[in-house]
Amino acid sequence: MLAVLGMPVDAEMIDKGAQLYAENCASCHGADLEGQPDWRRRLDNGRMPAPPHDETGHTWHHADQQLFDTTKNGLASVVPGYESDMPVFDGILSDAEIAAILGYIKNTWPERERDYQAEITSRSEEGS
Repeated sequence: MLAVLGMPVDAEMIDKGAQLYAENCASCHGADLEGQPDWRRRLDNGRMPAPPHDETGHTWHHADQQLFDTTKNGLASVVPGYESDMPVFDGILSDAEIAAILGYIKNTWPERERDYQAEITSRSEEGS
């Protein structure tokens, strides 16, 4: 069962997440979750380009809570002092909207990546 933060992901959540992703995330992370070109090479400003959210990126390497916190409060909330071009979505997107976006993204991953990410999330929750 696909879940985000312990909530089951259903078709309604995926549809809502796809729409919210298109409106809030696709301009940087790509309409097809492909990320910015050369996403592993620093930009002239020293920051990293937006990574892909599909299976070619590293989003699936992170637990749900970390993905949620990064989206809501910015990358510096997860990696103190890290400077990123990613905006903070607190006050722009509700918690439920962030969860829907994550559900949409996770739904696009192949089973192997989904299973790996579910295990990372499970271990992370055990350590809380």
